Amino acid sequence: MKIWIAHEAGLAHLGALPDGAEVEVWDGGEFPSDPADVKLLVAGGGGVDEDKLKAMTGLAAVQILSAGAEKWIPIMPEGVALCDNRGAHTETTAEWIQAATLASIRRFDAFARHQAAREWAAGFTGTLTGATALIVGAGSIGESVARRFAAGGVNVVKIARTARPGVGTIEDLPDLLPKADVVVIIVPLTPETEKLVDAAFLARMKDGALLVNAARGRVVDTDALTAEVRTGRIRCALDVTEPEPLPADHELWGLEGALITPHVGGAVDGFIGRVYPPVGDQIRRFAAGEPLANTVVNGY
Repeated sequence: MKIWIAHEAGLAHLGALPDGAEVEVWDGGEFPSDPADVKLLVAGGGGVDEDKLKAMTGLAAVQILSAGAEKWIPIMPEGVALCDNRGAHTETTAEWIQAATLASIRRFDAFARHQAAREWAAGFTGTLTGATALIVGAGSIGESVARRFAAGGVNVVKIARTARPGVGTIEDLPDLLPKADVVVIIVPLTPETEKLVDAAFLARMKDGALLVNAARGRVVDTDALTAEVRTGRIRCALDVTEPEPLPADHELWGLEGALITPHVGGAVDGFIGRVYPPVGDQIRRFAAGEPLANTVVNGY
């Protein structure tokens, strides 16, 4: 059983491999051996050339290292399972959301600009304590954010694709948006969520509210967001943008109410050691003929 993984350093984090497992490293460039023999492909975050994927005629499953699978869904061969690695990024992405929210509300971005100019510019800021946060996407990351926020005295409201106790649905947005001081977007990119955050969505946000996007850039209408942030009515903290990377001449870079990081929510020290142990578990499931974890169905 031939398996290709994306990082040589990942070999040390796979654990005991089943008998007959042959693991090779493929970084997306030249094939290390006959691609037709590959049964399980473990792919990095950069995606793969569709023609190279088609050359893997014996492929049964693709395991990606990221939580988002939107690059892969359109090119998956029929009958090949696609699995994401969502659990490996739960706490690091939730940590980014918490940090970006606090940095924006306490105006660390503005203070950093004053520091660069050697200006002592004291003043009052907002506070997250006692605020209301609306989390759009109550999956594992959203739930982790909710726990972190609640521990800091935040009133947390959650919505998801399917209602459950304590969690509303997208249909509740019109009533919830005007009440939220912080709106966190952490949904997968699907046809239903593309440009979910449009001009109408933003218009319903309360004055002074903060939009935090750690999902995918295409979930937000960039032009509509730029127009709102330009006025100063709302602010944003973005780890993802559309387009991505954000062009150097894009207006958002220079807007005082925008805090932007370059898609680094899950990019922390020890990344390889975090994402590859679940891959080892997946390899053992695959070899045993057991159901695979985190299989992507209808974009989720």
